Amino acid sequence: MTDPKRIACFFSTSGHSGVDRAVKHLIPALARRGYRVDLLKVRRHGPELEEVPAGVEVIDLGSRHTYGCVPGIVRYLRRGRPRVLLSDKDRVNRTALLARLLAGVRTRLVFSSGTTISIDLATHGPLERWVQRNSMGRLYPYADRVIVPSAGVADDMADYTGLARSHIQVVPSPVVPRSLFEATLPRPDHPWFGDPSVPLVLSTGELCPRKDFETLIRAFARIRARRPCRLMILGRGKAHDRLSALIRRLDLARDVALPGFVPQPYAYMAHADLFAFTSRWEGLGFVIIEALAVGTPVVSTDCPSGPREILRDGRFGRLVRVGDHEALSDAMLETLDRPRPKEELRRAAAPYEIEAATDAYLSALGLPPRSREISG
Repeated sequence: MTDPKRIACFFSTSGHSGVDRAVKHLIPALARRGYRVDLLKVRRHGPELEEVPAGVEVIDLGSRHTYGCVPGIVRYLRRGRPRVLLSDKDRVNRTALLARLLAGVRTRLVFSSGTTISIDLATHGPLERWVQRNSMGRLYPYADRVIVPSAGVADDMADYTGLARSHIQVVPSPVVPRSLFEATLPRPDHPWFGDPSVPLVLSTGELCPRKDFETLIRAFARIRARRPCRLMILGRGKAHDRLSALIRRLDLARDVALPGFVPQPYAYMAHADLFAFTSRWEGLGFVIIEALAVGTPVVSTDCPSGPREILRDGRFGRLVRVGDHEALSDAMLETLDRPRPKEELRRAAAPYEIEAATDAYLSALGLPPRSREISG
């Protein structure tokens, strides 16, 4: 028998990924519903909970390596007998499957995958591509469910791996708290936020090729040639020096800022005039949802996958071709001139509110949602 009120979560993350952000919202929300949640940890890997809420236990699996955690997971499953084990990312999912087999328990197994796998694997070596493609196609059918954050990710996984599309369920990620929709956020301590005569375009993310901030900077250069404007990109990464050189080459140093990583960018989003998203591929696009939740207009690349679904085929924000800086600049100018109403934008983010998304997760895990009164 398994414990119907116990959920196990097994992850091995960088500590600052989209998975980390979702998990930090999901685990406390599950506990607020009255479930006992065990976070199974690979040493020196995320996610890290700032505070461990009541009803949550963090369990050290005894190894710094994912595969090395198999004995710890087997012991845990035999002892704790959770109703369901949720895992994320292919190596972790394979490990969870092996551990359940060795443990001989009836715990439900739910795999999660958060990115457009065919595009993501194109950046890996041939052996890694072969391993993950075959793993998903041949091993994932043994899981009780596979969940992904967007229909684009689901379709791509089915097409690329051969996994039956009916075995994959789209579940919205828990991205924003309910309080954010009505919050009055303080203006950031930066002079660009105090100058209403010059609109501010904001973007945020790791400074890396996937986010394609080069296209954003080139699009901004076209805007800046037509009207006063400023651009701020929050984040850090290996592409910082290359982006800085491009900014200097385009003579934009006075109007483009790269201030670094900001752990909680909501206030920056709320006080910007436009949020620009230029990724080449994603699994969803958390920052789009966060910007919409605070009522800030969004322009996005129509990348696989996520933005088109979040923005409802362009109803809640313009979509442009990936890498097309001219189309991006035109869409940004149009949006600055005619922004959509804030309340309309907030409605687009509603499915990704934490409690609403937790309901969807519990359904996918095969568990009753339990009363929201528990969640306070």
